[in-house]
Amino acid sequence: MRKFLMVLAICLSSATAQAALQGNEVDYKAGGVTLKGYIVYDDAFKGKRPAVLVVHEWWGHNEYARKRARMLAEQGYTALAVDMYGDGKQAHHPDDAGKFATEVSKNMDMTKGRFEAGMKLLREHKTVDGNQLAAIGYCFGGSIVLNMARIGQDLKGVASFHGSLGTSNPAEPGKIKARIISFSGEADPMIGADSVAAFKKEMDHAKANYRVVVYPGAQHAFTNVEADELGKKFKLPLAYNAEADKDSWQQATVFLKEVFGKK
Repeated sequence: MRKFLMVLAICLSSATAQAALQGNEVDYKAGGVTLKGYIVYDDAFKGKRPAVLVVHEWWGHNEYARKRARMLAEQGYTALAVDMYGDGKQAHHPDDAGKFATEVSKNMDMTKGRFEAGMKLLREHKTVDGNQLAAIGYCFGGSIVLNMARIGQDLKGVASFHGSLGTSNPAEPGKIKARIISFSGEADPMIGADSVAAFKKEMDHAKANYRVVVYPGAQHAFTNVEADELGKKFKLPLAYNAEADKDSWQQATVFLKEVFGKK
């Protein structure tokens, strides 16, 4: 009996070791710039699977973006935390974050090129069904994925978490291919009620398949547990909201299953 239990323990240990998240840093290029991403998948899932790009906050590609990528991998997707700034550049002060974010956001060709480089990397990954891609983004990243939907990127869906809803280039009717879901906070001064209303009007005009979720009392960056500390440190209207974080992730999980046709 003791020998049997030892063998069983070894087998279980071996299975656990084999079926685990596989996360790797990856270098890829766009416009001559090296981008430093992080790709992760669960090798317990076999065969080709849908994939999701994760676009970081204005702080840059950091551990938070990688955490969300791992959470997606646990659900059976291959996820790529992308690098929109280049060389894995991160900001540690709002002044730098604003500078980095503006540099990318004001240059649509750069944004498109770097985003498409991430899409290409995912499509070519051994675990990925190249026809099944989606994207999620946080703050800066949320606005990026919405803008990629606006220009008609071949995505099944995009989810924006406290991302800016405004644009200087509204979507044209019939241009958007992706289904869209947007999560924002009612108490977020960066995304006011006027912005939400304008976004809805734009999406209706574009005949998009979209849904907007607004959380009462939630402020900017409500999904990030570090938001309170950053808000106090830099005197910014940032605050974590556990309820909104949990609900938005649950809704995004259902949303991805729907756009990928998963049960």
